[in-house]
Amino acid sequence: MSELPKTFDPASIESRWYAHWEASGQFRPDRPNAEPWTIVNPPPNVTGSLHIGHALDNTLQDILTRHARLKGKDALWVVGTDHAGIATQMVVERQMGAMSPPQKRTDLSREAFIAKVWAWKEESGGEITQQLRRLGCSMDWANERFTMDEGFSKAVLKVFVDLHKQGLLYRDKRLVNWDPGLGTAISDLEVETREIKGSFWHLRYPLADGSGFIEVATTRPETMLADMAVAVNASDARYTALIGKQVKLPITGRLIPIIADDHADPELGSGAVKITPGHDFNDFEVGKRAGMAAGTMLNMLDAKARVVQVSDGLIPADLLGLTTAEARKAVVAQLKAEGFLIAHVDKDGVEHDAEPRTIQTPYGDRSGVVIEPWLTDQWYVDAKTLAQPAIEAVRVGAIDIVPKTWEKTFFNWMENIQPWCVSRQLWWGHQIPAWFGPDGTPYVAETEAEAQALAGAGVTLVRDPDVLDTWFSSALWPFATMGWPEESDPTLGGRYPNDVLISGFDILFFWNARMMMQGLHFMKDVPFRTLYLHGLVRAADGAKMSKSKGNVVNPLGLIDQYGADALRFFMAAMESQGRDIKMDEKRVEGYRNFATKLWNAARFAQANGIVASTTLEAPRAELAVNKWIIAETIATVQTVDLALADYRFDGAANAIYQFAWSRFCDWYLELIKPQMVDDVRGQIDDESKAVAGWVLDQILVLLHPFMPFITEELWHAMGPRDHDLIVAQWPMADARSLDPEASREVDWLIRLVQEIRTARNELNVPPGARLPLHVRDANAATLARLERQAPALARLARVTHAEGEATGGAAQVVVDEATFVLPLEGVIDLESERTRLTKAIAAAEKERDALAGRLGNASFVERAKPEAVEKAKADHADKAAEAARLQAALGRLG
Repeated sequence: MSELPKTFDPASIESRWYAHWEASGQFRPDRPNAEPWTIVNPPPNVTGSLHIGHALDNTLQDILTRHARLKGKDALWVVGTDHAGIATQMVVERQMGAMSPPQKRTDLSREAFIAKVWAWKEESGGEITQQLRRLGCSMDWANERFTMDEGFSKAVLKVFVDLHKQGLLYRDKRLVNWDPGLGTAISDLEVETREIKGSFWHLRYPLADGSGFIEVATTRPETMLADMAVAVNASDARYTALIGKQVKLPITGRLIPIIADDHADPELGSGAVKITPGHDFNDFEVGKRAGMAAGTMLNMLDAKARVVQVSDGLIPADLLGLTTAEARKAVVAQLKAEGFLIAHVDKDGVEHDAEPRTIQTPYGDRSGVVIEPWLTDQWYVDAKTLAQPAIEAVRVGAIDIVPKTWEKTFFNWMENIQPWCVSRQLWWGHQIPAWFGPDGTPYVAETEAEAQALAGAGVTLVRDPDVLDTWFSSALWPFATMGWPEESDPTLGGRYPNDVLISGFDILFFWNARMMMQGLHFMKDVPFRTLYLHGLVRAADGAKMSKSKGNVVNPLGLIDQYGADALRFFMAAMESQGRDIKMDEKRVEGYRNFATKLWNAARFAQANGIVASTTLEAPRAELAVNKWIIAETIATVQTVDLALADYRFDGAANAIYQFAWSRFCDWYLELIKPQMVDDVRGQIDDESKAVAGWVLDQILVLLHPFMPFITEELWHAMGPRDHDLIVAQWPMADARSLDPEASREVDWLIRLVQEIRTARNELNVPPGARLPLHVRDANAATLARLERQAPALARLARVTHAEGEATGGAAQVVVDEATFVLPLEGVIDLESERTRLTKAIAAAEKERDALAGRLGNASFVERAKPEAVEKAKADHADKAAEAARLQAALGRLG
C-alpha cells in the first residue's frame, strides 16, 4: 500500500489512469456471456472542440456506461465523429485561402479537393476525441467510427437507394433555407435568428380595373418583384367583393389575383397580404393551396442572392444583378416616385418612408449572411410516412422519453412534419447516388454500373454533384455502427435496440426523431428503449452562452483548474430533469473540495490501519456505530440504484455526496477515532477497521461513475487489488445487515451532539470548556444510551453526564422525550449574553421587516432587475432564519 501524498493533485493522476484504462482494454473488458448494454455517443463534428454542452452530455453518458460496467454488463459505448459537411469544407477552404498564392476550391477538381479534406482529417481532425479522453469518457476507442468510413458509407448509400425504390425519397422543387454565402441549402439548426433594426413598408397596389387600391405591408419590399397574389380572409367584409379580381403590380405590371386564404388575418394591419411563394415559407403554402405548382412559382434570386429575371420576363433590366439590399433601395425609391408608397407618420407628425421595426432575421450560423427562402430542386424524404411508426412507438411506450414533458413537443412536431430536404450543394460528404440522363431523368443506384443498367446502354449519365445532409447519415448511427447491413442478425448481436440515448433537447427533431424513423423502417424495431433529454448549460445569470456575449465557459479550463472529477460531479449534481443548468464555478470548486475531503479520509484510513476490504458483503459488526454505518451504506446504495434507474442524476450524485461527506467523513470517522490518553492516541478496534475499509470501498465504487479518476487512485492506494475499480462489482443492497435499533441509537447520538454544539455556539460558550450534562424526563432506553455513548459525547460535545438537578442559569436542549440541561453559571456572563442576544434579535428583525416591506412593494418587484428581486428574497429568508435562531438561543437561557 503506497502512502498518499498530503495534497490532492488531480492533474497528476488523470492522464496516468486514463492511459492505463485505454491501453489495458478496460473500456471493453472481455465479457462474452454478460448481458449486453449499449449506448451510442452523438457523433461530434470532426472539426469540433469540447464545449460545456459536450461536457454535460458526455458526463451523463459516461456515468451510465461505467455504472452498467460495474453491474457486470458487457457495456459498449460507441464513439465516432461526424464528417460535418459544411464545417469541414469551410475549414479546408479557409486554409487554402491562406496559402501563398491563395487557392479556391474551384481551382481544383472535386477529387483533388476531397483528397485535401481527407488529408486534413488525418492530420488535424478529431481534436475533440482527445478532449473527451480528458473528461474521462470510457468509450470504445478501439472501434472508433467515422460517418464517412467505408462500412458506414455503404450503409448510407443503401438507405438512400432503398428509400427511393420504396417511393419514400424523391426529387422535388420546394423552398429551402438557402445560404448565399456558402451556396447551399442548410437545415433549420444551422440558422440563427438575430434581432435587426429594420423597417415596415406600406404599399398601395392598384386594382387592374382601375377602381381603387389595396394596401399591403412588408419588411422585404424587393420581393414584390416576384409577387403572385394578394391574400385576404374570406370572412373580411372589406374585401369580399374583391376576391377573384386582379391587381396590377407596380414596377413589373404583372397581373396577379386577389385570393381568399386564412393566412390573412383581418386583425393585423390592412388585413391584406402580398404573396411571394418563391421567397417565403408561409407564402409557399398559400400558393400551393391556391393551386400554384412549385414549378410555376417565380424565383427572382440566383444562388448568390442577386436579382435575376423571372419566367414572365417582367423585372426591369436595371434591377437585374442587384443584391437584395440594393434592390430594396431601388424598389422603394421607384414605388415612392410613382406614388405607390404609403408614408409612415410618427407621433410627432413627421412622415417617413417606413415604420421602424425590430425584425427577427435568419442568418447562417457559419457564413454570417442573411438566409433566403429559395425555390430549388432538391432531394426529399417522405418524413410524414416514416414518422407514423415513430409516433406510435412513443405513444405505446416502446420508446420512453425522459422527462415526459417533451412528449407533447415531440408529437406536435411529428404530426405536422414536413418533407425532409436531404441534399446539400457541397463537395465534402456522401455524394448522392443518382445519375441524370440527357433529359434530366435521375437513375438512383448504389453504383454507376447499376445506374447505367437502369438507364440502358449508350445513355450518357452525369452524377448528381450534391451530397447528403449530415443528419441523413447520422440518423443511421444506432445500427450502421454495429455492422448493418452486412450483419444479418436483427438484434446486431444483442446491441440493437440500444438501451438508452442521451441527448440535448435541441436536437430532438434533427437527430433523435430521425433515428427513430430510420431505425424503425430498416430494423423493424426502435433504435433505443429510452431517450433522455437534458437541458442547456447556461451562464450564471441564466443567459444562453454565446461568443458574442463573451460568457462562454471553456470546460478544459475548468478541468485544468479543478480537475475532471469536480467538473463531472458538478454536471451530474446540477442535472435536474426538465431544467437547464446555471454555470457556477464556485460549485465546481466545492466539488473539488469534496474530492479533497475524500482524499484526506483515505489518508486518515491509511494512518490508522484501515485497508482495502476483502469481502463484497458487509463485515460482521457488534458495535452500534458500525451497524449504523453499514445500514447507512445500504440505504445509500438503494437510493443511488433507484435514482439512476429513473435517470435522476442529481438525486444519485447528492445521495453519494451527503453520505460520503456527512455520514462517513464527518460522523463515522469521528465516532471511531481513537481517544488521546496521556498525549498518546489509541488504536481503532479491529471490527471498526474492517467496517471502515468496507464502507470506503463501497463509497469508491458508488462514486466511480461520477468521479472516475480519484476513486481509481484511492482504490489502489488502500491496498493490493486483483482488478481495477473500473471493472469492480457494484455494491449489493443487502437488507440482512440492517439493525434498526443500532441505527436509532447512533442517529440519537448525532442529534444530541448537534443540539449541544448549536447551543454552545449560539451562547458563546468557550470551545475548550467541558460542561456537565444533566437530563430530565429520560426513559430507561435514553439513560442506557447515555451510558454507552458517554465516551463519544465527551469527545464530540465536551460534556459529561452528571446526576441530579442543575442549579443556576443553564441552557436546555430537547431530544425526543428528554430535556438535557447544561449549567452555564461561571462559564459565561448570563446577563451580558441575554443583552447581546436581545440586541441581535432586534437588529435581525429590523432588517427582516425592511426587506419584507421592499418585497411587498409592487413597484420594486416589477421594476427591479430579476436578480435584485431574487437577492432581496434570499436576504429576507436569511434574516428571518437568523432572528428565529437567536430567539431560540435566548429561549435556551430561560
